[in-house]
Amino acid sequence: MLNITDELKNALTSVISGAGDVASTTNKVAKKTVVDAVSAGGEVTNTSMEVAASGVKAASDMGVSLEDAATGLVTGVIEGASEMGSDVGSAAVGAVKGALKAADELGGEAGGLVRKALLSAAALPHDLIDALLTGEVAK
Repeated sequence: MLNITDELKNALTSVISGAGDVASTTNKVAKKTVVDAVSAGGEVTNTSMEVAASGVKAASDMGVSLEDAATGLVTGVIEGASEMGSDVGSAAVGAVKGALKAADELGGEAGGLVRKALLSAAALPHDLIDALLTGEVAK
């Protein structure tokens, strides 16, 4: 459905060569992907989950900061959903779940890095993220 992995890897290539930052790049790609998918009739929660999960995996493959990538991805998803008039809460839940699932699948310290980044990101709804991490919201 989405080709975010290739798009994000291409965008991150310029970051690696010093022409940008990870959070901004992942934000832009995630926002555009959500807008495009929802415009084509995609469902916002599943789209958000897929965008964040694919993005975290792409960032790991490219060797860039998972913390910056996860923060950029989740905020980009939320901004894209907002721009489309979609349910921002559903988009946020989907994105956080997708980012956490992908980080856990990567193993090692990836899960902890992504959790820490999402909890410390000023632009994200901390009560929602904390509830997801503690299991107070159905996973």
